[in-house]
Amino acid sequence: MGTNLLDAELVKRTQEGDSKAFDILVQKYQHKVINLVGRFVNDHSECQDIAQDSFVKAYRAIGNFRGESQFYTWLYRIAANTAKNYLASRSRKSPAYTVEVEDAEHFEGESGLKEYTTPENLMLTEEIKKTIFKAIEALPEDLKSAITLREIEGLSYEEIADVMDCPIGTVRSRIFRARDSIDKELRPLLE
Repeated sequence: MGTNLLDAELVKRTQEGDSKAFDILVQKYQHKVINLVGRFVNDHSECQDIAQDSFVKAYRAIGNFRGESQFYTWLYRIAANTAKNYLASRSRKSPAYTVEVEDAEHFEGESGLKEYTTPENLMLTEEIKKTIFKAIEALPEDLKSAITLREIEGLSYEEIADVMDCPIGTVRSRIFRARDSIDKELRPLLE
């Protein structure tokens, strides 16, 4: 049974009152939701609390879930909105991003760095990581969200459009602009 069919069955059972079915959904997606929330909130314990709040909101609203999108897309939207509401209530604006070296592989220009593990290349890899982190931090909120959902969370353009509640063309534009900004920051390091 495919992931989407399994999720649909678990949602249906939850809507019929089977709380154990929702527990399975929580176990399946808790790490992804915590990681998503971590893109917005720096404090790990706060991330866990916000993720838990997201699941509570999802459980309360699951009766309204009609299956027009995939369950995890719907859940991600709830989690992202819960994290944004948390930040708004704390009057904080800048999300915290953790970009690992492996995540840097998604950006053009670094493929040669994996060939040799010399101290110089390791140092350059660390510098690329820091540069990407700073470039993402400097992006406007809509671009940060789009690039994070695409490159770090691995969502499709359609799923991102659902999560961000905007047309797919807007998603493509935001991701292009985010990548362009990151590329401009990386270019001096890679020349």
